[in-house]
Amino acid sequence: MKDTENTLQQLLDKSFESFDLVQGSLVKANVLQIGKKWVTLDIGFKSDGLVPIEEFENHANEVHVAEGDEVEVILDALDDGFGEIRLSREKARKQETWDSLEKSHAEGTYVEGKVVNKVKGGFTVFVDVVKAFLPGSLVDPKGGKDYPDLSGQTLEFKVMKFDKKRTNIVLSRKAVLQEQNSEERERLLEVIKEGETIEGTIKNLTDYGAFVDLGGLDGLLHITDLSWKRVMHPKEVLNVGDKMEFLVLSFDQEKMRVSLGLKQLAGDPWKDIESKYHVGQIVEGEVALTTDYGCFVKLDEDIEGLVHITDLDWKNKNINPSSILSRGDSITVKVMEIDLEERKVSLSKKHTTENPWKDFEDKHNAGDILENMNIKSVTDFGIFVELDGGIDGLIHHSEIVVGPEEIQEKYKAGDQITVSISGMDSERERISLSLVS
Repeated sequence: MKDTENTLQQLLDKSFESFDLVQGSLVKANVLQIGKKWVTLDIGFKSDGLVPIEEFENHANEVHVAEGDEVEVILDALDDGFGEIRLSREKARKQETWDSLEKSHAEGTYVEGKVVNKVKGGFTVFVDVVKAFLPGSLVDPKGGKDYPDLSGQTLEFKVMKFDKKRTNIVLSRKAVLQEQNSEERERLLEVIKEGETIEGTIKNLTDYGAFVDLGGLDGLLHITDLSWKRVMHPKEVLNVGDKMEFLVLSFDQEKMRVSLGLKQLAGDPWKDIESKYHVGQIVEGEVALTTDYGCFVKLDEDIEGLVHITDLDWKNKNINPSSILSRGDSITVKVMEIDLEERKVSLSKKHTTENPWKDFEDKHNAGDILENMNIKSVTDFGIFVELDGGIDGLIHHSEIVVGPEEIQEKYKAGDQITVSISGMDSERERISLSLVS
């Protein structure tokens, strides 16, 4: 039995001599069979070699080899103790990858790698089976600490540092982007012209507008150039990632600044506004926004007008617009002014009804005596008196015999007094009164 074993070993050794293989050799092999644990390879020898199936898996645990494929492997052991040849695909892949990385580092070419996880100061990247490091400062051209999370992405990188002895590889995504952007920017500079359209992608939204990626160069779309209608924030009409056409409003090649417009690509609604609206016209609109100083009314898709707080109600000058109006409410207004240069339309709600001050003026004359009138309020500068039609008249403190401090002691809200009309100005909505003893 022992003689038989010795004979087999001699034959095996002799065959290896003729095959000219030594441990650590890189050999080509054909995939014969893919099992659950092992991949069987033919290296042109009597005995087939075995490789753990894990060595043919990618980072997603997917087997990326098929029967009949030719692969390179390292001869790991001539005899694993069971008379079989042990091969290593992983060692071969590492050798191939190291050679490829060294070449890329020397030539300045790109390598493809998968970002597997975020670590302190950056990311771990696998270039095939070789682990490399991507510093956070080399993630994108912006630099800084607020770099994006690239985990799970397969990207192109540039090899910035290569040290095989220390197994130290440093990659840069920033260098790739800068080179690509530079190339794209050069192409862009040749074609970008003021007054012409250009395609871009919404990159970022701010309170004052949007930054647009034009391909190697960013352009600014100011909020005022976004739409003919009032826009409070770009997110109302834009989303990051939107791809569309823009008009180049201005281009400073020296400072590399591009101003873009979107509304300019649509017809200017203000060009024919006077054919739609005129001063004195009563129109129906929709409340678009209420503010402390009034409300904006949507007249059509792109035209809005302002009803100032003083034009909301005849009788209440300090009314809170939101207390009587809400967004979406239908409202009847009168066109008071159209300013084409400033692109503003002034509207009035109160002027759609009769002016109670004019009505009072038409019914009374200066010098008329009004008896048993109610005091509405007493202030430092005089007494407000309720008049017919729900309007107020003012007795100025100069018309009252007692001093300012004594006025509030002698006269109270709700008291009845007799007054005479000193003057009337319906346009200024003022009626002056005097006390009658």
